[in-house]
Amino acid sequence: MKNKFYAYIQQLQDTITAKLEKVDGVAKFKEDLWERSEGGGGRSRVIENGAVFEKGGVNISAVHGALPKSMQNYFGVQDADFFACGLSLVIHPNNPMVPTVHANWRYFEMYDKQGNLVDQWFGGGQDLTPYYLFDEDAQHFHKVCKEACDKHNPDFYTTYKAKCDDYFWNTHRNEARGIGGLFYDYCKATDSMSMEDWYNFETEVGNSFLEAYVPIVEKRKDSRYTKEQRDWQEIRRGRYVEFNLVHDKGTLFGLKTNGRIESILMSLPPHVQWVYDHHPDKGSEEERLLKVLAQPKDWV
Repeated sequence: MKNKFYAYIQQLQDTITAKLEKVDGVAKFKEDLWERSEGGGGRSRVIENGAVFEKGGVNISAVHGALPKSMQNYFGVQDADFFACGLSLVIHPNNPMVPTVHANWRYFEMYDKQGNLVDQWFGGGQDLTPYYLFDEDAQHFHKVCKEACDKHNPDFYTTYKAKCDDYFWNTHRNEARGIGGLFYDYCKATDSMSMEDWYNFETEVGNSFLEAYVPIVEKRKDSRYTKEQRDWQEIRRGRYVEFNLVHDKGTLFGLKTNGRIESILMSLPPHVQWVYDHHPDKGSEEERLLKVLAQPKDWV
């Protein structure tokens, strides 16, 4: 399973980066191969200063070795080894009318000291963070997510949409990071879902990503915007940074397992503002976004 899924994310990285380069039309992804001293490594691809994308990363990694003490305590195990691989992406567009997007698809195995497989699971999802809210864009993104889920279980979309709303919540701000999507974790074999079934679901969601995001980019990338709208985008990016550094499990896992810091922090946008006690004008589009972020909404 681990070899099969690692091959899949290598192919998916190629597909996604090729399509995003075509959409941008100017910038190319810079590839960076890296190794982890304790075992494994990865292939990072970063795009910067493009016509459409200000910064983005589409990274894959496969790391293995002894599970660090902090993670042993987290999982409630002792003297375990692990293998983890995944694809993680974050795209920050130039135009504030185009939303930031994040996605992640990952697989994890744990072994005892004799090398026996004792646990395995899939996790992942994809979510959208707009700066200006176009309802039809949110509806499109969620419709694609739901269609991917419905092919495998009619309850998956409702369940994983709710988990996404719960996970991407900035508790210290009491607001959502964005308008959500899907989030699932610890997807293990059950009587109704084998690991092969979970693999098929995981890859279904992965394959749906470009369909969910690219039409929105192409619709909004040439929209006119003002300096004030750009400032708002940078203020909201600050909330994005706060979530990733304070709450995100993937960031924390990477830091605790001696991951590559450049790859872990590639999700951070290049231009961000923190304005003291900032409040948008009453009745503005900026205020409308905040009202939606204060209470998760059903989009489909």
